[in-house]
Amino acid sequence: MARSKSSNQWLQRHVKDPYVRKARADGWRSRAAFKLIEVDTRDRLLAPGAKVVDLGAAPGGWSQVAAGKVLAGKMRGGRVIAVDLLEIAPISGVTVFRGDFREPAVQTQIVAALAGQKADVVLSDLSPNISGIASADQARAAELVRKALYFCRAQLKPGGTFLVKVFQGEEFAGLLKELKGLFRDVRALKPSASREESRETYLLARGLKGIQ
Repeated sequence: MARSKSSNQWLQRHVKDPYVRKARADGWRSRAAFKLIEVDTRDRLLAPGAKVVDLGAAPGGWSQVAAGKVLAGKMRGGRVIAVDLLEIAPISGVTVFRGDFREPAVQTQIVAALAGQKADVVLSDLSPNISGIASADQARAAELVRKALYFCRAQLKPGGTFLVKVFQGEEFAGLLKELKGLFRDVRALKPSASREESRETYLLARGLKGIQ
């Protein structure tokens, strides 16, 4: 089947993308790894011994970065749990679940993997299937953020950190307000590896308040 003009343009841009090339050269599963590397370098989210849950983890770039940080050194107890609807090839030291993190059965698996403890960090690079209809796509993306936030209320420890992808648009202000209501500090970030034309940005929320 012949590719559309837009598909060809995307493929050409992807092949030429310096982050794609560097990811391949450095052994990362996706260019998205550089987004987390940049945020962690600046804000130090991932400490040895931390417990991390990575929502929407496929193909595993963020989980690779997290594992390299929290499983390093002499500090024991570090754990990385990766969850996605898509299959994730095994990653050394990472517990992988295939399924929808919103489903009770999958949440039960995550709780068991945390072994009775709460996560120190929840990562969410979740994105809906894009329809091309901006209003619909933004609404679906916002719903995923809210579901990830609901997950944090149950599985992130007080004082914990949440890094989540959001999209600029009508829903952004509301999501920002919701996060500020639950975390002591919330900042918007645009890592260098985020494509300039993309509407994506990231919210870094630190210091989960005690849930009443």
